[in-house]
Amino acid sequence: MQIKDINIEFLGHSGFLFTNRTGKKIAIDPYKISDKVPQADLILITHSHYDHCSIEDIQKIARQGTTIVIPADAQSKITKVNDVEIQIIEPGDELTLGNIKIEAIPAYNTNKKFHPKREGWLGYVIKFKELIIYHSGDSDKIPEMKNLTGYGKKENEFITLLPVSGKFVMTAEEASEIASLLSPSLAIPMHYGAGVAGTIKDAEKFVELCKEKNVKAKILERI
Repeated sequence: MQIKDINIEFLGHSGFLFTNRTGKKIAIDPYKISDKVPQADLILITHSHYDHCSIEDIQKIARQGTTIVIPADAQSKITKVNDVEIQIIEPGDELTLGNIKIEAIPAYNTNKKFHPKREGWLGYVIKFKELIIYHSGDSDKIPEMKNLTGYGKKENEFITLLPVSGKFVMTAEEASEIASLLSPSLAIPMHYGAGVAGTIKDAEKFVELCKEKNVKAKILERI
């Protein structure tokens, strides 16, 4: 899917690939990805769980010199990947890659034990020239998300990528509430269909609920 000059591709589960007009490629949380997925210049990992920090999948798309951005607890896993640059960040940190800016956002559970806040796990806001993308990571509806409401009011296109499976993360209902709060140009469901949690029905329910809230939402086909 092309928005402005950015191509957005769904890799399955919570994985995405973004390509800008110069061909720079940013991947997030590749897991059980297709052999069609190209190598990435930058790989963002939200946390150390196997379905988000998959060494097998990272090795498929990492090349010599690829930068991998991780929270601290994923470092021991990533050292298994050869010839890459590793950068450890915490919530609140910001990175710049050319004219692309990346901000680390907290991601955690509020009423579950799977993703405790103390771990410092992440979501990401990726700021291209005319497009802002928020990938929430494995999160519930958390207070910090209110800090992102301004992005939906700017001239830039604003895309939200939100988990919808429930169990380990927010439900489709909760995700639609976040989408309504943030007022994105487009909301895209994730965290389903990989045998971990969630199905396409959760994604479809999310889209229906967003429509009721006058939020545009779309399911992306996996590449």
